[in-house]
Amino acid sequence: MSSYPALRLRRTRANAWSRRLHAETVLTPADLIWPLFVTAGETEEPIASLPGVSRWSVAGIVDRAKEARDLGIPCVALFPNTPTALKTDDGREALNPDNLMCSAIRALKDAVPEVGVLTDVALDPYTTHGHDGLLDAAGYVGNDPTAELLVAQALNQAAAGADIVAPSDMMDGRVGLIRAALEGAGHHNVQIMSYAAKYASAFYGPFRDAVGSRGLLKGDKKTYQMDYSNTDEALREVALDLAEGADSVMVKPGMPYLDIIVRVKDRFQVPVFAYQVSGEYAMIEAAARVGAGDRDAMVIECLTAFKRAGCTGVLSYHAAVAARLLIR
Repeated sequence: MSSYPALRLRRTRANAWSRRLHAETVLTPADLIWPLFVTAGETEEPIASLPGVSRWSVAGIVDRAKEARDLGIPCVALFPNTPTALKTDDGREALNPDNLMCSAIRALKDAVPEVGVLTDVALDPYTTHGHDGLLDAAGYVGNDPTAELLVAQALNQAAAGADIVAPSDMMDGRVGLIRAALEGAGHHNVQIMSYAAKYASAFYGPFRDAVGSRGLLKGDKKTYQMDYSNTDEALREVALDLAEGADSVMVKPGMPYLDIIVRVKDRFQVPVFAYQVSGEYAMIEAAARVGAGDRDAMVIECLTAFKRAGCTGVLSYHAAVAARLLIR
């Protein structure tokens, strides 16, 4: 190999055109999924802990999907802010074919069919206790009863027109059960994006505000979400979900878990997505507000880091912001 001065690595960095030409990682709007919160009523509801993010009516969700289409964002992800009066210990509103999630799915597929719709499969937006599953008498989230309900929830969303169902609950075996149920009901082309490596993280607080579960949560989620100390366990989780029929897998949160993304991609060579979660979004916004860095630059740098680590795509609340920056 050549050495200095015959080799000057700065040569290819000297001009903007050359930096673009030699870029090893390229981020585009097509790499983004935009998470959106749907609420009852007709007005926009800004979320204080997520500045710049709001809950939207079904009509507002349709407008956001049209915006995504025009920006080149291929998919939106839906999360409901279920009215308190409809929350129950067993989360049965998740099975209502006319709930907020299903109403938004149908509206999106009617108005903007070219935009993909990803739906969250978990019970925390529907339960009075804020957990992703059903509690037994001791307060433990029961795996198998929860998985049975998640299957029904996924079928409900698929019947409404969901393109991707994304179980985020971390119950054992639920991917295989959902895949079998989708096949049995004729939903052969509905994808499963499994939250395969979802960690019990301190970065989820603003999301819980958005879906109205933070103040309801009893205890924590450490008996089903992963210990952030573990990496080998993530590979076991991914292997199981792929064997059960997941089309793609997700690592959540994102930036603190780039090492997990790299290991998953290197080991399995399958589509891997990251969720740049609410706490990550909020930190970028807070840093920008106090002058710690340029918001736009930080957004693009962080999203590019996910791609560099091996991600097929990224769920990000900055998706629309980033897409505008990338196409201008």
